[in-house]
Amino acid sequence: MRSRLPKVLHSLAGRPMLKHVVDTAAALAPGAIHVVHGHGGETVRAALATAPVTWVEQARQLGTGHAVEQAMPAIPDAAVVLVLYGDVPLVRPVTLEQLVTAATDGPAVLGVHMDDPAGYGRIIRDHEGAVARIVEHKDASEAERAVTEINTGLLACPAGPLREWLGRCTSANAQGEYYLTDIVGLARSDGAAVAGVLAGDPDEVAGVNDRVQLQAAERRFQWRQAEAAMRNGLGLADAARFDLRGELSFGQDCTVDVDVVIQGSVRLGDNVRIGPYTVLRDVAIDGNATIESHCVLEETHVGPGATVGPFARLRPGTELREGAKAGNFVEIKKAVIGAGSKVNHLSYIGDAELGRDVNVGAGTITCNYDGTHKHRTVIGDGAFIGSDTQLVAPVSVGAGSFLGAGTTLTRDTAPDSLTVTRAPQKSVEGWARRRRSE
Repeated sequence: MRSRLPKVLHSLAGRPMLKHVVDTAAALAPGAIHVVHGHGGETVRAALATAPVTWVEQARQLGTGHAVEQAMPAIPDAAVVLVLYGDVPLVRPVTLEQLVTAATDGPAVLGVHMDDPAGYGRIIRDHEGAVARIVEHKDASEAERAVTEINTGLLACPAGPLREWLGRCTSANAQGEYYLTDIVGLARSDGAAVAGVLAGDPDEVAGVNDRVQLQAAERRFQWRQAEAAMRNGLGLADAARFDLRGELSFGQDCTVDVDVVIQGSVRLGDNVRIGPYTVLRDVAIDGNATIESHCVLEETHVGPGATVGPFARLRPGTELREGAKAGNFVEIKKAVIGAGSKVNHLSYIGDAELGRDVNVGAGTITCNYDGTHKHRTVIGDGAFIGSDTQLVAPVSVGAGSFLGAGTTLTRDTAPDSLTVTRAPQKSVEGWARRRRSE
């Protein structure tokens, strides 16, 4: 990966690859999940600190068989061991269930047919079609390299026999490592059956070894999510330009335009429209709301029929109530915008509460920070805030009152009042003509 970050921590759809594998394992309701780590172990453990796993250190990297052997002391003989890989993040639970089910009296290995199997270990079957052995590419003969069924590395096996076979593995091979795949030959020599399960899709079992393969895995995963969302009724302008990096729930007749990034937990009501180039992070958007293009929403609630953008930013703690509007180049933070209220353009509203049907003119800001503490602004129902107004918090504007354009408000206003704070206009006739003549 040419990175200081351990490979399994590189992000796929907003989560480390290893987190995908752990989540998939957890979906099978196992008795325990053991993660064997070597390089960058402390970093890996910190990144998945809350994961329900047992950490096992492989101090010396002596091969896959040696890695599995490190976890075996904590595994009872009656268990079935399923071996997964932290850099194979797209395998599905249904495929793994088939693998575990097949591991009755001996190993079950997962294979897949590939048009170009170069570099992969081959699954060699006997004349009856049973798995005879697995041979690594570097150790394979020309005839064996012609086989297109490759070993994915994923394997299931009863723990008791697995423990005994691992103890008999040797490092007498081209790599000088203890191969997990050698248990197949040992099982056969002991008369145990070796089951072969075929994955239907090579993409599902593709490993990630560089950034090109990581990007390919990202697109496969995103297409999988897009396809599922469309089958459940989500309208996507272009499924190839859809990025879901969390969880998305949606009602009927929702549409998502191109290059929208969805992070965390996002909920859409019915008839919600999301414009292009928008980022949604941990938001709830109620029915009939519209998010125009180039918006960023984080930890916000957009009420029914509300409108956001284009080019708006709603920061954590923002709530737009029914029919409210945050227009172009508007930033709102930790504020409630009441039903029918409008902050149309070029304004900053922070630490504030606006009542119903408030109109906020262009260039308005709430001066909520005094350099030490944040302070709150409250604007009553039906108030009109003129353009280029500064509300120096803490301050409140009475319901139905007007603030003239250019006002700097430092004291509360009464309901239904007019407040203007600006210098009287002065004009000097002929000044410009005299200046030009000079």
